[in-house]
Amino acid sequence: MAKELFKVIIAGGKVVGQAFTRALKQEYEASQRAAQRAGGGSQGRKSAATDTFTGMTLQEAKEILNVSDITDAEGVQSNYDHLFKVNDKAKGGSFYLQSKVVRAKERIDTEVKTRSQQKPTEPEQNT
Repeated sequence: MAKELFKVIIAGGKVVGQAFTRALKQEYEASQRAAQRAGGGSQGRKSAATDTFTGMTLQEAKEILNVSDITDAEGVQSNYDHLFKVNDKAKGGSFYLQSKVVRAKERIDTEVKTRSQQKPTEPEQNT
């Protein structure tokens, strides 16, 4: 009896291990495809890494906050404030939706920060 139980446990562990390995490979391939779609190179890898870290793509964040231009800081902030207040749980809103709004704002802020760090600074002109 114990021998059969041990065999079942070993077989189950093997199946779980194979499924985990397969899922890990799929996630790696998906991140590589995302990097290619985002422009390839180091910029694409950074964007894919940010997507993975925040759990949200830039496109999804823009759709949630209903903005098309992430450089419009006032528009992003006003949409964020409105959606955050509307989804306040104390006012009958949804905590889940409110958290998605917060994550979208974080994703856009991360992208704006990354882009501002990558812009080359213009050399000072000595006159």
